[in-house]
Amino acid sequence: MEHYSMNLTLKVWRQKNKDDRGGFETYPVKNVSSEMSFLEMIDVLNEELIRDGKDPIAFDHDCREGICGMCSMYINGRPHGPWTQNTTCQLHMRAYKDGDTIVVEPWRANAFPVIKDLVVDRTAFDRIIQAGGYISVNTGNAVDANAMPVEKDKADAAFAAAACIGCGACVAACKNSSALLFVSAKVSHLALLPQGAPERKSRAMNMVAQMDKEGFGACTNTGACEAVCPKGISIENIARLNREFMFAAAESEK
Repeated sequence: MEHYSMNLTLKVWRQKNKDDRGGFETYPVKNVSSEMSFLEMIDVLNEELIRDGKDPIAFDHDCREGICGMCSMYINGRPHGPWTQNTTCQLHMRAYKDGDTIVVEPWRANAFPVIKDLVVDRTAFDRIIQAGGYISVNTGNAVDANAMPVEKDKADAAFAAAACIGCGACVAACKNSSALLFVSAKVSHLALLPQGAPERKSRAMNMVAQMDKEGFGACTNTGACEAVCPKGISIENIARLNREFMFAAAESEK
């Protein structure tokens, strides 16, 4: 693959804290290699800012392998950038050309307040998981669990839902800032397995209640969440969550 260098203009959202109004600042970035990752490009810019005695751009990152979901950025109006089923850390600069202007923002949702610059507080997701996204009953040791038969189609669907990394791209893409794709993935992967059956009713009710408490919006049914999900989580899970919730609600009224 041919390597090449380019000069870019970055317009980056800078915000000191959640109470600061914030705004865009423009930075020229020169001699960017096409084989740099997007985060490496920001690393280079930050090194220049530090050398000039300026405050570097704050952004989240950890594994840089598309696993943790922390590298959440809105890039030119799309969560994680232009490539499909891809995280920001795995976006490479060959996606752009010399002279391009790139606009970088944090997630925009009331439930994800900005901590600083491109870093947002996503602990709302943690609290939703704490409300019911787990199995607390004793399922035995590993041998017993493996001995429990699970239909392949359900096992595959559970595995696909469990691939959700909780990055929040679905919330950022939704015009109502809905967290239903995230919540439905977490409910689905447990509801599809026999180990999740004992807490099936309370799980759906409690997680949806916590989601609403956190201030996330309602589903828009536009499919924007699925389109930008770096792991390709299907909106079929939202339909499954709705069924789980209605079943649990009906049972609670008996």
